[in-house]
Amino acid sequence: MDNSPSVLDPPEQVWHTRWNRRLAGQIAVLLLANVLADTVIVTPMLVLPQILGHFHTDQAAWISSSAMLAGAMLAPLFGKSADIHGKRRMLVVALLVACAGGLICLLAPTLWLFVLGRLVQGAAVAGVFLTVAIVRDLCTPRVAMTAVGAVTTGAGVLSVVVNVSVEQLVAQSGFRVVFLVSASLAVIAVVLVRSLVPEPATRTAGRVDIAGAVLFGGGVTALLAYISFVPDLGWSGPGALALLGAGVAALAGWFRTARRVPEPVIDVRNLGRPLVLTLLVVVLGTGAVQCMDQLLSVIAQVSPDQRLGYGFDARGSLSLLFGIPAIGIMAGGLISGWVAARFDPSAALAAGVVTGTVGAVGMFSGASSFHGAIAFAVLLNLCLGTLLVSGFNMAAVLAPPERQGVTASLVTVMSATGSVVMSFVGAAVLAATDVVVDGTVVNSATGVHGYIGVSVGVFAVAVVLAFFLVARRRQF
Repeated sequence: MDNSPSVLDPPEQVWHTRWNRRLAGQIAVLLLANVLADTVIVTPMLVLPQILGHFHTDQAAWISSSAMLAGAMLAPLFGKSADIHGKRRMLVVALLVACAGGLICLLAPTLWLFVLGRLVQGAAVAGVFLTVAIVRDLCTPRVAMTAVGAVTTGAGVLSVVVNVSVEQLVAQSGFRVVFLVSASLAVIAVVLVRSLVPEPATRTAGRVDIAGAVLFGGGVTALLAYISFVPDLGWSGPGALALLGAGVAALAGWFRTARRVPEPVIDVRNLGRPLVLTLLVVVLGTGAVQCMDQLLSVIAQVSPDQRLGYGFDARGSLSLLFGIPAIGIMAGGLISGWVAARFDPSAALAAGVVTGTVGAVGMFSGASSFHGAIAFAVLLNLCLGTLLVSGFNMAAVLAPPERQGVTASLVTVMSATGSVVMSFVGAAVLAATDVVVDGTVVNSATGVHGYIGVSVGVFAVAVVLAFFLVARRRQF
């Protein structure tokens, strides 16, 4: 008996063949779902020092990256479930789960309950690729290229308004208001998605590999915990080695499972070289970009009067520091969609990582200048928008219709994993180079510049891989 997945007989699908009012309305609704992801990932960076102070901890990486980590772990489950049960249905589920996470963070009395809430909020990250999959099911391929750019990166403009408003609310009500706003947006998005966005017709028969997802997620989490706690446990301490061994064993078990089960959560057997190169560029490039948000959140509130060799005291202007560069995400997404529709997504991907490399190098000077930080952050966000949209478009070009959901989820897995790994590595670099000034432990200039140097090195590798991908695509 043939147990391979098959495409279910769907009702007739009516595609958008051009931009129109109805498509614009649907894009706007899906865009709101992605604004929610922005309030989960970026907006808490505005209040990261307040959160660290409230819970008396220095575990910035866990607070800033736990939602992204959970998003990476949940994405394959949501992707496979979306292909089987419906993309709109799973988007609604993701939004409701993210709402619950926001409420946990709002009420959490302890740090680790707060981190649990951040992990639950990570479902919003999985929602991003679901909006992409829905768009590709509602539009013809040519229209979808630019529509994907609009729905994934248009949140950059709206986030400026949201972050300015949230910063003012935080000044009046404290940092927890960030999570009240996030939960409220999730409820609004659920109502609008159910009312205005149709359920795409394409479905696939099959089942979800929950065991594989648990092994993959547990393995990555254990390795990140190893990186995070090395400054306290030591590289070869018993606790650190236990985390390292557990992570390696879980990932090895996942890999063996993925090669044996008929429908693994991540099908390593069907990853062609172009898709592998695409995913590597995405994981390296997005990680190198997004870890800068964590760094900027820390150094932006350091006064130049402290003479640490970095810092520009942007308190009161944090919404501008994070909001204005976010416009670059939208610009990068729209430009890369245009390039992909006329040439190839690989060309946009290569241009994106080159732009990001310039932005990362510029951060050596931007670490001490508010205006410089904004300018180079715009380039980094331009790169991020390009990478996300080009990654989704490349995955869509390389995947059949019945596997769009799970393939798009791989892009989310890679972007989230890259962000989390780089954030933990950067936090470890900062922790290892702390200095004591006037009896207070602070980050050193060596640590800050080393953090930026790691990002530049990762970008350099991504550039090489991106040009390999372009060369391979030109052969066909």
